[in-house]
Parts: sequence; C-alpha cells; structure tokens
Amino acid sequence: MQPLAERLRPQSLDEYIGQKHLVGEHAILRQMIESGHIPSFILWGPPGVGKTTLAKIIANKLKRPFYTLSAVTSGVKDVREVIEKAKQSRLFNPGGNPILFIDEIHRFSKSQQDSLLGAVENGTITLIGATTENPSFEVITPLLSRCQVYVLKSLDDSDLLELVSRAFNTDTELKDKKVILQETESLLRYSGGDARKLLNIIELVVNSTAENVITFTNEIVTNRLQQNPMAYDKDGEMHYDIISAFIKSIRGSDPDAAIYWLARMVAGGEDPKFIARRLVISAAEDVGLANPNALLLANACFDALQKIGWPEGRIILAEATVYLAASPKSNSAYLAIDEALALVEKTGNLPVPLHLRNAPTKLMKTLNYGTNYLYSHNYPNNFVKQQFLPDALQETSIWKVQNNSAERKLGDWLQGLWKNRFGF
Repeated sequence: MQPLAERLRPQSLDEYIGQKHLVGEHAILRQMIESGHIPSFILWGPPGVGKTTLAKIIANKLKRPFYTLSAVTSGVKDVREVIEKAKQSRLFNPGGNPILFIDEIHRFSKSQQDSLLGAVENGTITLIGATTENPSFEVITPLLSRCQVYVLKSLDDSDLLELVSRAFNTDTELKDKKVILQETESLLRYSGGDARKLLNIIELVVNSTAENVITFTNEIVTNRLQQNPMAYDKDGEMHYDIISAFIKSIRGSDPDAAIYWLARMVAGGEDPKFIARRLVISAAEDVGLANPNALLLANACFDALQKIGWPEGRIILAEATVYLAASPKSNSAYLAIDEALALVEKTGNLPVPLHLRNAPTKLMKTLNYGTNYLYSHNYPNNFVKQQFLPDALQETSIWKVQNNSAERKLGDWLQGLWKNRFGF
C-alpha cells in the first residue's frame, strides 16, 4: 500500500495546499501555468512543502512530457540521456518543451550542472529544480542566471489543519475509521510546517492503534513518537530542534552547550555548510556590533570549510562556535532593520530629499537635483550636519545603541556629532 502522503498527493492546483503567494488567485506561478508559458525555474523551500507535487501538477496541466532525475542517484550520463529523449519527444509533441524535474538539484556537482546549460539555453527542456538549500550557494551562476527562483514557505497551521481534514475525510483507508481529533498542538508542532511529516505522524498513530476508534490528543501523539525514536533526521523535526538549541546556546553565551549541539549535528551527518551558514547568521543577528569581528570569523569559517572539507572541517566549525558563544551579544542591527522595514511599510515610498538626488542630466540640475548637498569630507572631522532621511521622517531614531563597550564607543562618537538626534 502506498504511504498516506503519496495517496493524498494533489493532482491539480485547486487541490494544492499552501504557497498562496505563488499559486493563489492572480499569483505569478498560477498565471504562468494557466497561460501555458513557463520559464525554467528553481523551487527553494524546506522539506514537505510541495516542491515535487507542484512540478508534477505543472506537467499534467500543460500536458508536457515529464522527466525526473534525482541528484542523489544521477550523473552526467543520465542528464545527457534525458536531454536526448527530450529532443526526440519534441518531434512528436510540438506544443511545448518537455519538462525536466531535478530533485535536490543542490547535490549536483558543477560538471553535472554544466551539462544542463545548453539544453536550458536553447529550449530543449524547461528545467524545474527543487532544493532545500540556498540556490545562491549551491547552483552555479550560469545556470542560476537562466532560471527564476521561487521561494516556498513552511505550511502554516491553517494549511496543516486543512490537510488533516482532507486526510480523514477523503482517504479511503482512513475515512472508514472513527477518528476523534481532540487536540492538534502536538501534531502541528512535530510536523514543523512539513506536510509529509504531518501525514507520516497521522499514519504512525493510526497504524499503532488496534481499535477502530482513534483519538488524537497531544499526549497520545507524543507517546507514539517517543516509542518510535528516529536517528538524527536532517530533513525532520530533530533537525530543526537541534539547530534551534545550537543557536540559542550561542545566543545564551554557553559554549559548552553550543559545542555539544554542534557535536550532535556532526555525528548525525548534518550538512556542514548548513551549520556554517547558521553561524554567519548568528554572528550578525546575536553577536552583532558588540563584536564585529564575529561576522568576519564566521564568514572565514564558511570559506575555510569549503576549502578544507571533511572531517577536519569540524574543527573550524568548533572554533567559530566557541568564539561566537563566548562573545558579548547585541541584536541592535537586527532590531534596526526590522524597525526600518516596518517604517517603510507604514510610510510607503517617501521621496528622496532633492539635495541627496543624483543629477546626471541638465534637466535634473534645473530641477535642483543635488543642489545644496554638503560634501562631508570638506568639513572638520569629515562631518557636517544635514538632512539624510525623507522630510516626513526627520529626527527619526531607528538604530538604538545597546549596553556593550563596542556600541557605547560608537554611540559616544555619534552623540558628539548629532547631539540628541539618536536619543543617547
């Protein structure tokens, strides 16, 4: 019997759950699909959010020949064979390019990705790639420039609950059973926005219950999962729990705990580059301006890891982990950009003050673009007070100095320049 996740795989966009920003009414992907014209693109998102399903729906909707390769098991030879098949199929299907779907495209080597370039460029195939990793890091630039990138999001609680309802009301194996859904918090928490994970948990609970009446409570779901312990799952709940514990230990300045959770990930086979990227994020988000060298070291860690490889790379990750955990902490830059984004959303596209505008043409000069701009380097201390924010936001303070020696030094310098502007 097929797993529940496969039995419930949607066959059309109307059955597809989630990703409304891409396939909802008037959304970009839906419009392209309905027009019958799609470019090559890459779907980037976490596991279990519908990347493979969406590719299959597109092929079915457009009635195109559909070829699938897994980057885990396929090589350059397999790519070339599929491209040759695609060339032949175009002779009998002039209505559109065959679709080549490559799952986990981030696992393709540079030479494997290179072998796709010509076929994508000349339209022999329309490529749809799926990846859980950032394409900017994992896909070669020439291929990335030929593809759009669409970001898929983890399913929210309403999406997951809709999927639960569909499972119990439409699946032939489940709808004959009497299901009492008393509580859903554990179902939602353990699934972590992953539809496949959610359906696997439902199937586990159902199959481990001999009675025809099946009650779902938080306690029952938790107990069933604890009775079926899994090894470290890079795509599952433990993956997200452990990386969460790792980052929170760094944020909490506990190098012992941080290095322990790092060891758990290393022993479990986690992708080292995933860990390194999270260290770079943590250096900016949690250490921030309290120790600006942290970002330099974390970025050096990422670069060195790619040069050195494994297993020695674990030492590089350990050095960065301990350094970040032992550093003073500040999230002032993180708070500042979020506050600025909220301000932009609230105030809209405020005009740039005339004196800050560039004036490359005579017309712009006659309109006073750039007039009265004061060049800072012509003044003492390379500073002169003038307006840089839009008129409606003059004197607005966004970045707030936090109480650490590095930021206090920056704050004292700005205080001397701007006096009370920043509210120090």
